[in-house]
Amino acid sequence: MAKHEADGVFVALADPTRRRVIRRLGRGPTSVGELAAEFPITLPSFMKHIRTLESNGLIRTVKTGRVRTCVLNRERLAVVDDWLAEQRRIWEELTDRLERFVTQEEQS
Repeated sequence: MAKHEADGVFVALADPTRRRVIRRLGRGPTSVGELAAEFPITLPSFMKHIRTLESNGLIRTVKTGRVRTCVLNRERLAVVDDWLAEQRRIWEELTDRLERFVTQEEQS
């Protein structure tokens, strides 16, 4: 069974620390050091979060000299939008069918 494209994105977003990183990067690129300073965890633990976000395509990092900068990949968040739109469509179809069924029963 092929892994759905959204699975990795949702796994990455399941952690509150990683969601905070995404939220912060939404305001603009920032160095790993500046980002890490905002979290009460060790740098090695924080780097695991960065690697998870990067490996799932939500961020990319660019190294300039000794500074590694994180940049949000906004296009990758479209995977979440697409999945939610699909779920919304499915549920709307189901509720429309239920409404038609109930309406038909009332008219009988």
